[in-house]
Amino acid sequence: MNKPTLKLTDEQMRGFIVNGYVKVKTDFPASFHENIRQQVDTMFEETGNLGNNLLPAIPEIQEVFDNPVVHGAMQGVLGSEYVMHPHRYCHFNQQGSEGQNFHKDSYAGDEQIRRHRCRWTMAFYYPQDVTEDMGPTAVLPGSQYYETGESAHQQPEVALCGEAGTVTIVHYDLWHRAMPNRSDKKRYMLKFLFIRLDEPQTPLWKNDSDNWHTLGNGEESEHPELWESVWDWYSGKHNGTANGVSHDEVDTLIETLDNDNEKDRLNAAYRLGRVGADAVPALKQMLHSTSATIREYAGYALSLTGTPAVPTLVDALQATDDSVRASAAFALADMGKAAQEAIPALMHAAQEPSESVRRHATEGLGLIGQLVSEDIDLSETVQVLTTGLSDDYFPVRDNAARALAKLGAIAEPAIPALVAQLEDEDRYVRFHAAVALKQIGTPKAQDALFNHLFTSRWCALTTRGTPY
Repeated sequence: MNKPTLKLTDEQMRGFIVNGYVKVKTDFPASFHENIRQQVDTMFEETGNLGNNLLPAIPEIQEVFDNPVVHGAMQGVLGSEYVMHPHRYCHFNQQGSEGQNFHKDSYAGDEQIRRHRCRWTMAFYYPQDVTEDMGPTAVLPGSQYYETGESAHQQPEVALCGEAGTVTIVHYDLWHRAMPNRSDKKRYMLKFLFIRLDEPQTPLWKNDSDNWHTLGNGEESEHPELWESVWDWYSGKHNGTANGVSHDEVDTLIETLDNDNEKDRLNAAYRLGRVGADAVPALKQMLHSTSATIREYAGYALSLTGTPAVPTLVDALQATDDSVRASAAFALADMGKAAQEAIPALMHAAQEPSESVRRHATEGLGLIGQLVSEDIDLSETVQVLTTGLSDDYFPVRDNAARALAKLGAIAEPAIPALVAQLEDEDRYVRFHAAVALKQIGTPKAQDALFNHLFTSRWCALTTRGTPY
């Protein structure tokens, strides 16, 4: 994206990793945001909430996300090739509302796939000044890593107030809600989704320190290995191993994976992931547990372990239990380049009967494949992903299209299948097929994409009163 950027600082990136959000402010005059607010008013009066058509209806909103401070922040948390997802919505919190309960959003119709490494964000934009009595969006800082409301609600509620032009970029899994609107004013919040296409290779913010431990002013870290591992991932680095870990500590950490306290489970999993090969045998047993929770946290640890854990996870792809195979595919997908040797096993898994296994394996082929595409021949991978475009289970089709987008030009053989999916019954599969054609970038792909876009163009100016 050749747009000017104002990059985040180390402190802002640290805040995003720890708290799950970063707030920025555009520099447009107040009249710019007032114009958007008035158009939102008109939309509700004349047509109601246009949802996914919000941007073509009010194209000035794009200028908000092209603003250097917003674009720079989005690059910092989602990479240089991030894409605006087609799902967007105007959240209208009317006067006198009681607000919402805290929740996590689902993934645009997909099953709820939660990853600690940030590949999806939401952006909350206010076109008017919002004070706490107007029912702003509230978040529970740090709760993007928690699955249970019990753990999330241990975090202090923070109201995301702000002047017109405030944009808050939020980790997609952060617990949030609309607060009660006790004022006599309407509150609009325009929510847009964004997705990551390229895995981190180097810091894309104003990075002055490579060492996570130099940040934070020495305050106690609630999740030391977790936060540091995310920082290292963003920096394009592999995590080091934890020093001085005894066998007794490994045994204790393994037991903690079955702890009732979610925060303790998280810390144990990420500590085990830093131990290295010595922890793999015990984690292998946990991966085959009948407990979904234990399998999940063993998967986090094995994924962080990297190369020493790959044979164990590949073996688990042959387990008789669907859930074990799905957990293994999920962990390999998050591992990145270290899982290169697992690509053949993931190709097989992407074609097996279990929907959840196919879904995770398909995603993994894109996440891993883009990092090794210059080192190995991925023509068979492209064939498997092309087959996935016609899968009966739409999350597989959606992930196949996104995976092909991540592979870029080498996915050229998939063009005919991608063109066919521009008419998929699912709106988001259609979109990701279009993104894949854009990323492939050949004249044939561009012609197909332009033909589709010109045909499907929606005119925001056309109404019953002005049909021409």
